[in-house]
Amino acid sequence: MAPHPLLDIAELPSVEAHLERIGTVFTAFREQDSGCVSYGVRLPGGERWFVKEGTTGGARRSLDRAWAFHRAVRHPAIVPQVHRIAVRGGNRAVVMPWHEGEVLYHPTAGGAADRTAPGSAMARFRALPLAPVMRAWDRILSAHLAVEDAGHVAVDFYDGALLYDFAGGVMRLVDLDEYRPGPFVLEEDRLPGSRRFMAPEEFERGATIGARTTVFALGRAARLLLDAGDEERAWRGSPARLDVLHRATQADPGRRFASVRRFAAAWAAAGR
Repeated sequence: MAPHPLLDIAELPSVEAHLERIGTVFTAFREQDSGCVSYGVRLPGGERWFVKEGTTGGARRSLDRAWAFHRAVRHPAIVPQVHRIAVRGGNRAVVMPWHEGEVLYHPTAGGAADRTAPGSAMARFRALPLAPVMRAWDRILSAHLAVEDAGHVAVDFYDGALLYDFAGGVMRLVDLDEYRPGPFVLEEDRLPGSRRFMAPEEFERGATIGARTTVFALGRAARLLLDAGDEERAWRGSPARLDVLHRATQADPGRRFASVRRFAAAWAAAGR
């Protein structure tokens, strides 16, 4: 059997040149604040893959962390990294299956308007009937139970990590590159991430980042995804579930649920 043009390659002088040689690059994401450049490539037989290259020191470290995360955590909703390639000059590249969908927020595509403009992915997601929105949220929560079971915590989780297939009604998680084993002590002034989703301790050097931090991020995600708008004035769920989110997003970690599993149990009980 002939070697696979992506999955059997260990090293390349240039990612983009190789992709153009073996197939058709049908999309590219170059202006990413992560320091990565990403490509969608279609091979002659119809296979489609997503290839991400780290082009800065920080991006390379992030991809190394992500590779370890994907070896530890598997879930149907989490798009896996299945192969990695060394790039001449010290860069790294990882290969993932291509999935149809739109990320709910593009941080480099127009700021807040990208969430609130009528044609934006987030606005269209929020306009869906409640049932498919709840199914999407349930997949996010289920994925984070797998994250917790593997001894990892969420870092830099926000709506830009949510890939929603509007035609198929399927939510997937992408770009979980900052997730890491936990709990751990924050040795910097702050963690990477969107302030809309981050717990207070993520801005405090010496703070413990653990399961309660993940609970906060998930609580914020549910509050924003299950609202009809961006002002958090149009909650679409029940009062009981809003109470669950109120506890999940307390400023004091000790007042939150102690684990994602306890948060998920409280969420389920509030829906009965």
